[in-house]
Amino acid sequence: MSSKKVLVIEDDPAIRRGLIDALAFAGYATLEASDGLVGCRTALDADCDLLLLDLVLPGRDGLDILRAVRLARPTLPVIVLTARASEDDRVRGLSSGSDDYIIKPFSIRELLARVEAVLRRSPGRPPGIRRVKFIGGLADLERREVRFDNGERSDLSERENQLLLYLASHTERVISREEILAQVWGLDPAGITTRTIDMHVARLREKLRDDSVRPRIILTVRGLGYMLHAGGVTP
Repeated sequence: MSSKKVLVIEDDPAIRRGLIDALAFAGYATLEASDGLVGCRTALDADCDLLLLDLVLPGRDGLDILRAVRLARPTLPVIVLTARASEDDRVRGLSSGSDDYIIKPFSIRELLARVEAVLRRSPGRPPGIRRVKFIGGLADLERREVRFDNGERSDLSERENQLLLYLASHTERVISREEILAQVWGLDPAGITTRTIDMHVARLREKLRDDSVRPRIILTVRGLGYMLHAGGVTP
């Protein structure tokens, strides 16, 4: 039985119900939306592990939703479902950041196989880590918040949360900027500046109240990358 949660954004009631029933039968928890506006808000805010996204939607276009999701939640796996079968449409969907592209009509057996495959290879999603203990506090990755020993709290953005999750899954190992780009951002690091990684690490240090000059939590290993020095991780 899977513990993964799948969000289905599909405006056709019969198709949406068929998808929900098939996913539930296969053991997945599900969320659903019937239009682009509600679907986009849910994709950005809800706790889900994969998005099944129709392209032709009322309220907001599917490709527009995909671009918004990739900016805010770069590691969320997305499978596009569409009747657009041309090569240009497939290339456009994949280029916009989808992990897979399924042409309607499709079999439920094929869909479930694609869902399983995408979840299996999805980047930056090491299972089981929910909390990270560090000097001065605790990061709750499920709630996306940091709780300090003095009772104060700080919220983590989706990207900060995913970055901390990946570092925590490799505690005490040096992680290169290129690996972070590939595994957390889901991007090919070739030809891409890694400055964005440095900026996100700096923001995450601020949230953890880690000294930027002499950090004790997220350590910089000159010329190599970053390493998390944490007091422990909790499943």
